[in-house]
Amino acid sequence: MNGEQLTGRELEAWRTFLSANVQLIERLDQELQQRSNLNLTDYEILSSLAGADNRRLRMSELAREVLVSRSRLTYRIDRLTEVEFVVREECEDDRRGLWAILTDVGHGALEDATPGHVRDVRTWFFDLIGESELEAIGAVMARIDEKLGNNQQPPSR
Repeated sequence: MNGEQLTGRELEAWRTFLSANVQLIERLDQELQQRSNLNLTDYEILSSLAGADNRRLRMSELAREVLVSRSRLTYRIDRLTEVEFVVREECEDDRRGLWAILTDVGHGALEDATPGHVRDVRTWFFDLIGESELEAIGAVMARIDEKLGNNQQPPSR
């Protein structure tokens, strides 16, 4: 096998993965926005803050959790601040750092959005996957996530 070419099966699987991923994210985002006026990134931000101690995270940590750039996070936090879902506060121990803090209004919006979003995730993802497939998908995605998260080099062939 040529390391620079994908086999027919590999190419088909790769293209199907890309198509399904884009369509799934777009569908979940669209349905979430229609139902709750939150986009998927906003939902992930609010969800991460809700799960944090005192419903607060440093902006740098929040960016890592929701997998967005610092500039995109700043833009989204600006919007969430405007609608009073989040407030910003300076870090007492580091004047350059900022906390993002989930407000009661933001927590309520998250609670309102969650049942429909969970239903959508189940409908468009989990209901289409058998138990053995779920294990396989979880294992494969964990390996990819770990390798990319550690910035490891691919194995030599």
